[in-house]
Amino acid sequence: MSSVAVFAVLAAAVTVGAVVQGSVGLGLGLVAAPVATLVDPSLMPGVMLWLAAGYPVLTLVHEGGASDWHGLGWALAGRVPGTVLGVAVVSAVSARLLSLIVGVIVLVAVLLTWRVVTLPMRRDVLVGAGVVSGVTGTATSIGGPPLALVYQHESGARLRATMATYFLVGALLSLAGLALVGHADATDIGYAAALAPFLLLGFLLSGVVRRHVDAGRTRSAVLVVCAASALALVARNLLT
Repeated sequence: MSSVAVFAVLAAAVTVGAVVQGSVGLGLGLVAAPVATLVDPSLMPGVMLWLAAGYPVLTLVHEGGASDWHGLGWALAGRVPGTVLGVAVVSAVSARLLSLIVGVIVLVAVLLTWRVVTLPMRRDVLVGAGVVSGVTGTATSIGGPPLALVYQHESGARLRATMATYFLVGALLSLAGLALVGHADATDIGYAAALAPFLLLGFLLSGVVRRHVDAGRTRSAVLVVCAASALALVARNLLT
């Protein structure tokens, strides 16, 4: 596939992912990361992490006041050691195996929280979600589902704003961690910047979907996106 075709495919994936995340609170990594892995693995995880750091700014400008700062503090406290562990995974462990394991765990968690279990908004649960998210976000660029499952019963605006703040800080931590161990590439920034207009396009288009999701469908949308994230991780392991 030519470089122009690769960029076009990624631009479309980033636009769709931005629509999903702008309406539900997560989804950019779900849509764009598997596509990037298939068409040009060298873009992973750097380019996706830069996009994951840039997109939340748009959400925070629009809905930043709804963030749950108290819960974020505990989740980010878990994200730091999770990022360190994620860097170690990238350096020494097969990311394919991690994707398979995490995908299965997230899918089971979705099924359990759909009918059986309600994840309490407790300190230990938030820290645990942050740890798991730090590992998967750094190693696979898909780190949203663990925390989103905790916030699935919150309002759409609260979920989106909280996840946006978490994604921004978490992506920057992951990028810093990768840079420390020599896995950062300066060309990733330029490639991500070229894709940035498609982030904006997706965010603008998400307004229509956002109104639909906020009309009592937030929890269902979160569960669907988290389940799709888990299946994408498993598929990535099997297809690459």
